[in-house]
Amino acid sequence: MSGLAGGGRPIEFPDDHPDTARLRLTEALRPLITMAVTGTPDDQDLEAAAEAVERIAASLAEGAGTDRRMRQPPDTDRPTVEYFPTSPIAGVLNPIAPPVQLEVVDGDGGTPEIRAVAWFDYPYEGPPSCVHGGVIAATFDEVLGAAIMVAGHPGMTGTLTVRYRKPTPLRTELRLEARFLGREGRKIRTWAGMYHDEVLTAEADGLFIEVMPRQMLAIAEQNATGPDDGLLAAMRRGVDAAEPVVEPVVEPGSTAPGG
Repeated sequence: MSGLAGGGRPIEFPDDHPDTARLRLTEALRPLITMAVTGTPDDQDLEAAAEAVERIAASLAEGAGTDRRMRQPPDTDRPTVEYFPTSPIAGVLNPIAPPVQLEVVDGDGGTPEIRAVAWFDYPYEGPPSCVHGGVIAATFDEVLGAAIMVAGHPGMTGTLTVRYRKPTPLRTELRLEARFLGREGRKIRTWAGMYHDEVLTAEADGLFIEVMPRQMLAIAEQNATGPDDGLLAAMRRGVDAAEPVVEPVVEPGSTAPGG
Protein backbone atom coordinates (compact mmCIF):
# COMPACT_ATOMS: atom_id res chain seq x y z
CA MET A 1 0.00 0.00 0.00
CA SER A 2 1.29 3.46 -0.86
CA GLY A 3 0.28 6.57 1.02
CA LEU A 4 1.43 10.15 0.66
CA ALA A 5 3.72 12.10 2.91
CA GLY A 6 3.80 15.89 2.94
CA GLY A 7 4.50 17.25 -0.52
CA GLY A 8 3.09 14.18 -2.23
CA ARG A 9 6.12 11.87 -1.83
CA PRO A 10 4.77 8.29 -1.59
CA ILE A 11 5.05 6.19 1.56
CA GLU A 12 5.62 2.51 0.74
CA PHE A 13 3.77 0.21 3.13
CA PRO A 14 3.33 -3.56 2.56
CA ASP A 15 -0.17 -4.37 1.32
CA ASP A 16 -0.55 -7.16 3.86
CA HIS A 17 0.70 -5.10 6.82
CA PRO A 18 -1.64 -5.26 9.84
CA ASP A 19 -1.67 -1.46 10.16
CA THR A 20 -2.89 -0.55 6.66
CA ALA A 21 -6.28 0.60 8.01
CA ARG A 22 -4.55 2.76 10.64
CA LEU A 23 -2.29 4.21 7.93
CA ARG A 24 -5.35 5.18 5.88
CA LEU A 25 -6.94 6.89 8.89
CA THR A 26 -3.71 8.75 9.66
CA GLU A 27 -3.43 10.04 6.10
CA ALA A 28 -7.04 11.21 6.18
CA LEU A 29 -6.38 13.20 9.36
CA ARG A 30 -3.26 15.08 8.19
CA PRO A 31 -5.04 17.40 5.72
CA LEU A 32 -7.69 18.11 8.38
CA ILE A 33 -4.95 19.28 10.74
CA THR A 34 -3.51 21.55 8.04
CA MET A 35 -6.94 22.97 7.14
CA ALA A 36 -7.70 23.59 10.82
CA VAL A 37 -4.57 25.76 10.96
CA THR A 38 -4.76 27.58 7.62
CA GLY A 39 -8.13 26.97 5.94
CA THR A 40 -10.70 29.75 5.47
CA PRO A 41 -14.11 28.02 5.49
CA ASP A 42 -17.00 29.87 7.11
CA ASP A 43 -18.04 29.17 10.69
CA GLN A 44 -21.01 27.04 9.62
CA ASP A 45 -18.74 24.64 7.73
CA LEU A 46 -16.30 24.55 10.64
CA GLU A 47 -19.09 23.73 13.11
CA ALA A 48 -20.36 20.96 10.83
CA ALA A 49 -16.86 19.53 10.49
CA ALA A 50 -16.32 19.64 14.25
CA GLU A 51 -19.58 17.80 14.89
CA ALA A 52 -18.66 15.12 12.32
CA VAL A 53 -15.22 14.62 13.84
CA GLU A 54 -16.69 14.45 17.35
CA ARG A 55 -19.10 11.71 16.21
CA ILE A 56 -16.26 9.73 14.60
CA ALA A 57 -14.07 10.10 17.71
CA ALA A 58 -16.87 8.89 19.97
CA SER A 59 -17.54 5.91 17.71
CA LEU A 60 -13.87 4.92 17.62
CA ALA A 61 -13.53 5.32 21.39
CA GLU A 62 -16.53 3.07 21.96
CA GLY A 63 -14.95 0.23 20.00
CA ALA A 64 -11.36 0.79 21.05
CA GLY A 65 -11.53 -0.70 24.54
CA THR A 66 -8.88 0.10 27.12
CA ASP A 67 -5.85 -1.69 25.65
CA ARG A 68 -3.06 0.37 24.19
CA ARG A 69 -1.78 -0.48 20.71
CA MET A 70 1.35 -2.57 21.19
CA ARG A 71 4.61 -0.77 20.40
CA GLN A 72 7.42 -2.84 18.95
CA PRO A 73 11.09 -2.09 19.64
CA PRO A 74 12.89 -0.50 16.66
CA ASP A 75 14.37 -3.21 14.44
CA THR A 76 16.97 -2.33 11.80
CA ASP A 77 16.14 -5.54 9.94
CA ARG A 78 12.76 -4.06 9.03
CA PRO A 79 12.06 -1.30 6.45
CA THR A 80 12.91 2.21 7.68
CA VAL A 81 9.24 3.21 7.49
CA GLU A 82 8.72 0.83 10.43
CA TYR A 83 11.58 2.08 12.64
CA PHE A 84 9.43 4.62 14.53
CA PRO A 85 5.88 4.15 13.16
CA THR A 86 4.13 6.21 15.87
CA SER A 87 6.79 8.90 16.32
CA PRO A 88 5.66 12.56 16.07
CA ILE A 89 8.46 13.13 13.55
CA ALA A 90 8.86 10.06 11.32
CA GLY A 91 5.76 8.12 12.33
CA VAL A 92 3.67 7.14 9.33
CA LEU A 93 0.96 6.07 11.80
CA ASN A 94 0.96 9.38 13.69
CA PRO A 95 -1.20 12.14 12.14
CA ILE A 96 0.84 14.93 13.76
CA ALA A 97 4.04 13.70 12.03
CA PRO A 98 4.93 15.27 8.64
CA PRO A 99 6.26 12.43 8.37
CA VAL A 100 10.02 12.64 7.78
CA GLN A 101 11.14 9.74 5.58
CA LEU A 102 14.31 7.85 6.47
CA GLU A 103 16.79 5.94 4.32
CA VAL A 104 19.89 3.97 5.33
CA VAL A 105 23.04 4.48 3.23
CA ASP A 106 26.70 3.47 3.55
CA GLY A 107 28.86 6.27 4.92
CA ASP A 108 32.34 7.16 3.71
CA GLY A 109 33.94 4.76 6.19
CA GLY A 110 31.43 1.99 5.56
CA THR A 111 29.39 2.74 8.69
CA PRO A 112 25.65 3.00 7.94
CA GLU A 113 24.23 6.54 8.01
CA ILE A 114 20.81 8.12 7.65
CA ARG A 115 19.54 10.24 4.78
CA ALA A 116 16.08 11.73 5.14
CA VAL A 117 13.56 13.85 3.29
CA ALA A 118 11.25 16.29 5.07
CA TRP A 119 8.39 18.48 3.83
CA PHE A 120 6.85 20.70 6.50
CA ASP A 121 3.41 22.18 5.93
CA TYR A 122 1.78 25.11 7.76
CA PRO A 123 1.18 23.30 11.09
CA TYR A 124 4.99 23.38 11.57
CA GLU A 125 5.40 27.11 10.95
CA GLY A 126 7.42 29.33 13.28
CA PRO A 127 8.40 32.73 11.85
CA PRO A 128 6.30 33.55 8.76
CA SER A 129 7.08 31.08 5.92
CA CYS A 130 9.76 29.31 8.03
CA VAL A 131 9.88 25.97 9.84
CA HIS A 132 9.60 26.32 13.63
CA GLY A 133 12.98 26.02 15.33
CA GLY A 134 11.65 23.51 17.84
CA VAL A 135 10.43 21.30 15.01
CA ILE A 136 13.89 21.42 13.44
CA ALA A 137 15.47 20.39 16.76
CA ALA A 138 13.02 17.52 17.19
CA THR A 139 13.75 16.36 13.64
CA PHE A 140 17.48 16.34 14.35
CA ASP A 141 16.87 14.31 17.50
CA GLU A 142 14.91 11.76 15.46
CA VAL A 143 17.39 11.32 12.59
CA LEU A 144 20.37 11.19 14.96
CA GLY A 145 18.63 8.52 17.03
CA ALA A 146 18.10 6.53 13.84
CA ALA A 147 21.73 7.07 12.81
CA ILE A 148 23.20 5.62 15.99
CA MET A 149 20.72 2.76 15.85
CA VAL A 150 21.75 1.66 12.34
CA ALA A 151 25.42 2.16 13.30
CA GLY A 152 24.98 -0.32 16.15
CA HIS A 153 25.31 2.19 19.02
CA PRO A 154 21.76 2.97 20.23
CA GLY A 155 21.26 5.38 23.12
CA MET A 156 19.16 8.21 24.55
CA THR A 157 19.73 11.90 23.96
CA GLY A 158 22.02 13.57 26.51
CA THR A 159 22.72 16.90 24.82
CA LEU A 160 21.53 18.31 21.49
CA THR A 161 23.20 21.48 20.22
CA VAL A 162 21.50 23.09 17.20
CA ARG A 163 22.95 25.87 15.06
CA TYR A 164 20.39 27.69 12.90
CA ARG A 165 22.45 28.99 9.98
CA LYS A 166 19.64 30.26 7.73
CA PRO A 167 15.84 30.37 7.92
CA THR A 168 14.48 26.99 6.81
CA PRO A 169 11.55 27.41 4.40
CA LEU A 170 8.17 25.73 4.72
CA ARG A 171 6.40 23.72 2.03
CA THR A 172 9.46 22.62 0.11
CA GLU A 173 11.55 19.48 0.09
CA LEU A 174 14.37 19.46 2.62
CA ARG A 175 17.22 16.98 2.80
CA LEU A 176 18.89 15.67 5.95
CA GLU A 177 22.10 13.78 6.67
CA ALA A 178 22.83 12.16 10.04
CA ARG A 179 25.82 10.11 11.13
CA PHE A 180 27.55 8.43 14.06
CA LEU A 181 30.96 10.03 14.73
CA GLY A 182 32.40 7.93 17.56
CA ARG A 183 32.08 7.03 21.21
CA GLU A 184 33.94 7.17 24.49
CA GLY A 185 32.54 4.63 26.91
CA ARG A 186 28.79 5.19 27.12
CA LYS A 187 28.96 8.61 25.39
CA ILE A 188 28.05 8.54 21.68
CA ARG A 189 28.89 11.51 19.41
CA THR A 190 26.80 12.39 16.34
CA TRP A 191 26.25 15.08 13.70
CA ALA A 192 23.34 15.99 11.41
CA GLY A 193 22.63 18.69 8.83
CA MET A 194 19.47 20.01 7.15
CA TYR A 195 19.67 21.33 3.58
CA HIS A 196 17.41 23.29 1.28
CA ASP A 197 18.74 22.46 -2.17
CA GLU A 198 22.48 22.54 -1.42
CA VAL A 199 22.30 25.23 1.28
CA LEU A 200 22.90 24.12 4.88
CA THR A 201 20.11 25.79 6.85
CA ALA A 202 20.74 24.11 10.23
CA GLU A 203 23.04 21.55 11.82
CA ALA A 204 23.23 19.71 15.12
CA ASP A 205 25.76 17.96 17.32
CA GLY A 206 24.25 15.28 19.52
CA LEU A 207 25.69 13.54 22.54
CA PHE A 208 23.80 10.34 23.25
CA ILE A 209 24.15 8.02 26.25
CA GLU A 210 24.03 4.25 25.98
CA VAL A 211 21.15 2.83 28.01
CA MET A 212 21.14 -0.91 28.66
CA PRO A 213 17.85 -2.80 28.12
CA ARG A 214 17.33 -3.37 31.85
CA GLN A 215 17.80 0.36 32.52
CA MET A 216 15.26 1.21 29.80
CA LEU A 217 12.79 -1.22 31.33
CA ALA A 218 13.20 0.45 34.74
CA ILE A 219 12.53 3.85 33.16
CA ALA A 220 9.40 2.55 31.40
CA GLU A 221 8.12 0.90 34.59
CA GLN A 222 8.56 4.13 36.53
CA ASN A 223 6.87 6.26 33.87
CA ALA A 224 4.09 3.84 32.90
CA THR A 225 0.54 5.13 33.26
CA GLY A 226 -2.65 3.49 32.09
CA PRO A 227 -2.88 0.15 30.27
CA ASP A 228 0.80 -0.46 29.53
CA ASP A 229 0.98 -4.06 30.80
CA GLY A 230 1.40 -5.53 27.32
CA LEU A 231 4.20 -3.13 26.44
CA LEU A 232 6.04 -3.76 29.69
CA ALA A 233 5.68 -7.53 29.34
CA ALA A 234 7.21 -7.35 25.85
CA MET A 235 10.08 -5.22 27.17
CA ARG A 236 10.71 -7.71 30.00
CA ARG A 237 10.94 -10.57 27.51
CA GLY A 238 13.43 -8.57 25.46
CA VAL A 239 15.51 -7.77 28.54
CA ASP A 240 15.59 -11.40 29.63
CA ALA A 241 16.78 -12.41 26.17
CA ALA A 242 19.43 -9.67 25.94
CA GLU A 243 20.63 -9.71 29.53
CA PRO A 244 19.91 -13.14 31.06
CA VAL A 245 20.29 -13.32 34.82
CA VAL A 246 23.16 -15.67 35.67
CA GLU A 247 22.72 -17.55 38.92
CA PRO A 248 25.91 -17.85 41.02
CA VAL A 249 27.54 -21.24 41.01
CA VAL A 250 27.90 -22.69 44.49
CA GLU A 251 30.72 -25.20 44.88
CA PRO A 252 30.10 -28.26 47.09
CA GLY A 253 30.87 -27.46 50.68
CA SER A 254 30.81 -23.71 50.13
CA THR A 255 28.24 -21.22 51.40
CA ALA A 256 25.98 -19.38 48.98
CA PRO A 257 26.23 -15.57 49.04
CA GLY A 258 24.08 -14.23 51.82
CA GLY A 259 23.84 -17.69 53.42
